[in-house]
Amino acid sequence: MRMELFKHQQESLEQTKDFNRVAYYLDMGLGKTFVGSEKMNQLGTDLNILVCQKSKIDDWVEHFESYYSNFKVIDCSVAKNMKWLNENPFQTGQKYVLIVNYDLLFRRSYFLQLEHFTLMLDESSMIQNDKAKRSKFVMQMKADNVILLSGTPTSGKYENLWTQIHLLGWKISKELYNKQYVNWKKVDFGGFPQWIVDKDDPYKNVERLKSKLRQHGAIFMKTEECFELPEQVMIPVMVKSTKEYRKFQKDCVITVQGTQMVEDPAESDFFGTAYKLEDVELVGDTTLTKRLYSRQLCGHYNKDKLQAFSDLASSTQDRLIVFYNFTAELDALKKIAQVLNKPISEVNGKTKDLSNYENEDNSITFIQYQAGAMGLNLQKANKIVYFTLTDKSELFEQSKKRIHRIGQKNTCFYYLMMCKNSVEEDILQTLEMRKDYTDELFREYDLR
Repeated sequence: MRMELFKHQQESLEQTKDFNRVAYYLDMGLGKTFVGSEKMNQLGTDLNILVCQKSKIDDWVEHFESYYSNFKVIDCSVAKNMKWLNENPFQTGQKYVLIVNYDLLFRRSYFLQLEHFTLMLDESSMIQNDKAKRSKFVMQMKADNVILLSGTPTSGKYENLWTQIHLLGWKISKELYNKQYVNWKKVDFGGFPQWIVDKDDPYKNVERLKSKLRQHGAIFMKTEECFELPEQVMIPVMVKSTKEYRKFQKDCVITVQGTQMVEDPAESDFFGTAYKLEDVELVGDTTLTKRLYSRQLCGHYNKDKLQAFSDLASSTQDRLIVFYNFTAELDALKKIAQVLNKPISEVNGKTKDLSNYENEDNSITFIQYQAGAMGLNLQKANKIVYFTLTDKSELFEQSKKRIHRIGQKNTCFYYLMMCKNSVEEDILQTLEMRKDYTDELFREYDLR
């Protein structure tokens, strides 16, 4: 099968033809997969290593097998394939693509033994923490060529770029980079001073930074520069916060009713699903636990929100994409979908099954933010439901792009399910400023 590139993709390759270390910072939906794989093919090394998220391995394997018959593709997340690699030398004249996910990479010292290869990092923002094991491992790899793929820098987050800058060959120290391009301020966390990015004025010398990055093989490209995509419409779906939520904010402890699946069909809930009620004590004795349980009390512990989701899902026969945070949320939402006779697909840390999304017009696809906010192509749908919000700006922004991308012809609707007078309103306000919602911000909210 021959791969046809769009004009903006061809231009990206042309602009970086003389670079062997490149970064394609293309907005979500602009096809970084195609640009990155074609650059890898043009670089022409016999050995190539692609690192991606676990949920994207199958997509990358299919991509290379579909468009590049000259590559032997090896899924290194499969133990028997790693055993084969350890026992067999690479064949002369054969080109290889070894694909591995970030969480396995640093556990396999095999990759540190390899030399003279092209390294491609899909969603290169995954190495933004230079202290993390995955980042340290990548920095030790002996790559001749580097290809970075990410959409994040097109909308900021420059404080997280130093490791990628280092891989591109710009040998600026982390200290000097932070001094020249990021506005940091010192705050007090319970008597311990810490440095955070100034949320009101986070960056400086941005154009100079982008100019330096371009000199080191970086391409920045926004969707609106290339295509006219459909309108995006945000629709708040407001429900009342519960008395349990309000009591928890005051007392930091609450006993609520949770659910546990049982085999006896005689015990069933109001959706007709067999389970039993059990008391669950939520104790917010730290900022972290209070923030966590506050969010959960705005989610699956709020029956009004569950009912609002049921009403929303039953009001359409179109595909729905639903983003959630916690496993207990997924359990509650799937019960509702089953009662409504909706075909279900899901993407999370344990499962990636999009068959019903692909084949059923009235399907509901449940996606956990960490597993599916990045990289998935879901433009068959034009409606996203945020049952609860993530506290990560990057995941929120990228989740919107799952449906708002090349090939989408319809207006995109985003249903923000929110509890009134709750932490969810504070989280949304922070995400709209493209900032992460932190413990510090929750403490400020908690003191109001």
